[in-house]
Amino acid sequence: MARGRFQPSNRSNVAPFIAMDVLAEAAQLEAAGRRIIHMEVGQPSAPAPKPALVAAAEALQHGKLGYTEALGIKPLRDALSAHYRKTYGVDVPASRIMATTGSSAGFNLTFLAAFDPGDRIVLTAPGYPAYRNILKALGLVPVEVEVGAETRWSLTPAHLEAAQADGPVKGVLVASPANPTGTMMTAEALEELITYCDDAGIWFISDEIYHGLDYAGEQKTALETSQNAIIINSFSKYYCMTGWRIGWMVLPEQLVRPTERIAQSLYISPPELSQIAAGAALNAVQELEAVKAGYAANRKLLLEGLPQIGFDKLLPVDGAFYVYADISRFSDDSLAFAKRMLHEAGVAATPGVDFDPVHGKEFIRFSFAGAHDDMKTALGLLKDWI
Repeated sequence: MARGRFQPSNRSNVAPFIAMDVLAEAAQLEAAGRRIIHMEVGQPSAPAPKPALVAAAEALQHGKLGYTEALGIKPLRDALSAHYRKTYGVDVPASRIMATTGSSAGFNLTFLAAFDPGDRIVLTAPGYPAYRNILKALGLVPVEVEVGAETRWSLTPAHLEAAQADGPVKGVLVASPANPTGTMMTAEALEELITYCDDAGIWFISDEIYHGLDYAGEQKTALETSQNAIIINSFSKYYCMTGWRIGWMVLPEQLVRPTERIAQSLYISPPELSQIAAGAALNAVQELEAVKAGYAANRKLLLEGLPQIGFDKLLPVDGAFYVYADISRFSDDSLAFAKRMLHEAGVAATPGVDFDPVHGKEFIRFSFAGAHDDMKTALGLLKDWI
């Protein structure tokens, strides 16, 4: 048989998701008997809330699980519509809400429904690496704009005007709170950016997956400013349901049917069991706020403890469960630094090059989604190691 004739596609040539590579390497060390403190992935240590577990158990006992309509089951979409009225004071009809197989499916569907190959979409650097990887795999062009302290690590209309000097921009993708920084845009800055996009005919995509996890900022949905915004959210973070792979989108009316058509062929539907559980999770606010209080305690611990051991330049941690720390006093190679920290100190964290290929070599991301005692242990291990 001839060799070299059957090759992977060019579109598959995307960078690895380094956080997942670190997780895999940490698992290998654990399998060999090492104790590892996990601060590399943004995964809540708490289980899914009790109402979700009860609803799922009842569905397994009494219901036949099968395909649902591609947009998702009506009870979940109705519950999400009520969630927007209660949480943000925004009326969103259930007809514009779509359940998805995690937020990842939401990004795939958005990029396919709103853009054509070659379209340019602006992202922040640092930013979530899967954005750029999915865009590249779909034949779209990620335009990464470096943000810094002068704009509080947020995109501005000035950034977009500069980006358009190199070609038209068709979309903007923003997360607030952001990954990896945990920084939130101010309400005024967010409104200004969305209004600019509306006026310029640029799709504004709002990744709101960390909504609910706010500590020092004002949580705003893009829907408070524009009904043209595309909202992507998930039950993975605030609702502690990563493994259930269930999320949702709020779509402008003109994108509902196009997105539904694509979803019918790509996914058929999100898992019915996960949809049932997710609807119940929306009623678990008291339980979930207790989990959030644990994150807040972890945040306080790290913001006090990390500077004491040398990580003294931290970006604003307004929300989510991440600390993005400058390590330039120790290393200019965050990948090598993270590997040494894993093997020598037993603490797994994600190198900044995962989030920013240019300047991320001087940063590392710590997740504080784990148990409080693990955060204390990590600080002790890092102090001895440093």
